[in-house]
Amino acid sequence: MESRLAAAHLLVILLWGSAFAGIRHGLEGYSPEHLSFLRLFIGSAALLFYALLTKMKLPERKDWPVIFLFGFLGFAVYQTALNFGEQTVSAGVASLLVSTSPVFIGLLGKMFFQERTGKWYWSGASISMLGIMFISIGSGGSLNFGIGVLLILIASLSESLYFVFQKKYLSKYGALPFTAYTIWAATLFMGFFAPGILNEMIEAPIGATISAIYLGLFPTVVAYFAIAYITAKSGASEAASSLYLTPAASFMIAWVWLGEVPAIMTIAGGVITLIGVSLTYFKGRGEMGNTSLEIKG
Repeated sequence: MESRLAAAHLLVILLWGSAFAGIRHGLEGYSPEHLSFLRLFIGSAALLFYALLTKMKLPERKDWPVIFLFGFLGFAVYQTALNFGEQTVSAGVASLLVSTSPVFIGLLGKMFFQERTGKWYWSGASISMLGIMFISIGSGGSLNFGIGVLLILIASLSESLYFVFQKKYLSKYGALPFTAYTIWAATLFMGFFAPGILNEMIEAPIGATISAIYLGLFPTVVAYFAIAYITAKSGASEAASSLYLTPAASFMIAWVWLGEVPAIMTIAGGVITLIGVSLTYFKGRGEMGNTSLEIKG
């Protein structure tokens, strides 16, 4: 059992870590919105096959509006903003910026649910902001929060909103069915950008199309099955514990796959950011453990 759990942890880290490089590669042949639609469409098809095999029930009709909102925030906005951001931001830096989601989650939890945010949270949030400044300097050579950095922070905020308000529905439907519902909803939203996708697929390099297929099947679907397995066997905190390694995996994969070599200032900013995010984790291990499940590509 321990070897299976370790393998599941490693699978999640590698799949979500590779997603950022996969996006950069996919953008070589696809526009950000078309890459998002194609990824979600492929993921939706795989999840539909799984739903038919397992006879997954549809959600109650009264929950459909909320599920569409969650799909819009957690996948449509998240993936599209991330794709646009990665046009100018490297894969490794993007993964670091997305890893700030626990900072947003803590703030949103305090705003909407009066959750306690003590000195650990505020210290961690401040350190994370300092780290983002270093990352920005390392990315652009000066303290300049470019549009790419801002878009990826918007993506992080969007997935944080998705996480903060989904707890009730996760308990009601379960992690895999709820994820499937929201991905299907996001695909319908992104269908507005479907026109022109066939021409782009014909003209795109084969490598970019393979990357889109990979993104749709593995980081979008397989990683969630691995997370569900870990959570079922050992709980959400255990599932979250190793995901702080995702940015490190992303840097290594982007180095091998894309030849991206991070600047010293970027590495320093990344270390500072992850230290800050880790401190916010101490505001409540069980609660913040779930937040890290949203550090994804």
